[in-house]
Amino acid sequence: MTASGRAGRDTGLQPERTRLAWRRTTLACSVTAVLALRTALRGSGSAVEVLGAAVIVLIWLLFLGIAHRRVRQLAAARPPGLAPRAALAAVACTVALSVFAVAVIF
Repeated sequence: MTASGRAGRDTGLQPERTRLAWRRTTLACSVTAVLALRTALRGSGSAVEVLGAAVIVLIWLLFLGIAHRRVRQLAAARPPGLAPRAALAAVACTVALSVFAVAVIF
């Protein structure tokens, strides 16, 4: 292997699979947010439902930002590892979105 071959991008498919996994997770979060919003907005329109819908949108936007940033990082020749803070934020957004979606449904 030449020196220029080592400096180039890894020819493996791991970065591509990771990028696709982030996209699938973003799509799943988007569907969850849309369904929860639809359910919240079809209700009585109380302040609690509107507040729940706003929280769902904020959580979804935060997760979308984290995922977009990670997908952009994966385009680098040597993508950095996911920072623990970003990983914790992504998990927190996913769990919070699920909890709020269930709360809106019930």
